[in-house]
Amino acid sequence: MKNTLGTACAGLLLTLCSTALAAADNRITQVISADAPDLQYVGRVDFSDRQAPSLTWPGSSVRANFTGTALSIILDDELGQNFFNVIIDGNTAHPFVLQTQQGQHTYEVSRALPPGEHSLEVYKRTEGEYGATAFKGLRLSEQGELTVPPARPQRRMEIFGDSISCGMGNEGADNGRDDLASEQNHYWTYGAVAARTLDAELHTICRSGIGIMVSWFPYIMRDYFDQLSGVGNNETQWDFSQWTPDVVVINLLQNDSWLIDREHKLQPAPTEQQRIDAYVKFARRIRREYPDATIIAALGSMDATATEKWPDYIRKAVAQMQAQYDDDKLHTVFFDYTGYGQHPRIAQHVKNGEQLASVIREKMGW
Repeated sequence: MKNTLGTACAGLLLTLCSTALAAADNRITQVISADAPDLQYVGRVDFSDRQAPSLTWPGSSVRANFTGTALSIILDDELGQNFFNVIIDGNTAHPFVLQTQQGQHTYEVSRALPPGEHSLEVYKRTEGEYGATAFKGLRLSEQGELTVPPARPQRRMEIFGDSISCGMGNEGADNGRDDLASEQNHYWTYGAVAARTLDAELHTICRSGIGIMVSWFPYIMRDYFDQLSGVGNNETQWDFSQWTPDVVVINLLQNDSWLIDREHKLQPAPTEQQRIDAYVKFARRIRREYPDATIIAALGSMDATATEKWPDYIRKAVAQMQAQYDDDKLHTVFFDYTGYGQHPRIAQHVKNGEQLASVIREKMGW
């Protein structure tokens, strides 16, 4: 655990300036378009424009293997507020952390890579709240080229969640703010940790502040979960037949617990059965899309698990679905509240990710 956390926290935060690359400079001349067949995309990516696929959800990524000694990335960012990990040759200890600028820019990563073959992952750290990023390709050194892409994992996981699942504040100081885009790193969320532990491809559908019954804004997860784009509440539609998970994790109700019990935003306050029924309604909506998936009903690790009140709603909802629909592919997992009052930091995410991986491994035989 100690070595894992040291590796996670040792990432060098670099704001990479956009670079106007002179045509006469032959060190970076090979342009790889975004529709190159040897580029591998992960996540709900909008391919309406094959020359500029749009990445909005945290954890969306572009993977490639390539040769050459130089690399630049071409991005067109909507708002200039997103952050990406650029992982070369699997070096997660010291990734480049790329801060986007608004509009199209070319971001130079390196002109001094060792000769030979390299791996690349351009990984979106931040959620859809910070806007969309169009990936417009790569620039390699003169003799550089793409090679066969990495093999995709055979296992698949999907998470529907709130700020915890997005990774809000997970790189913040324990006694500092936890709402900065620069300190949101989905790569070290519990879900991403569990997926890497299990060698599973992960889609994370999350929005900070969202709930099942009520959110900090005028839409709830039922309005949001089926979108292709994660930028706000919009009319885009994800085609669920494109990608089917083996395991779905629902980690919601943290915001409901605050907004209903503390802020009293729903009046009259829903009864216990109404809270259970709301959870059942959303879980059954997920079940309709994925009739064969194992669904893990999770909660935590913020203060919704400080008592058994909200976990019990989930337990009763799962029991109701098991009895009413004979659904035996429903399970629960609860991440302990540690008494820490803010969003979980990387140490807590790693612990929770290992716990989730253990539960999934047991239920799935992985």
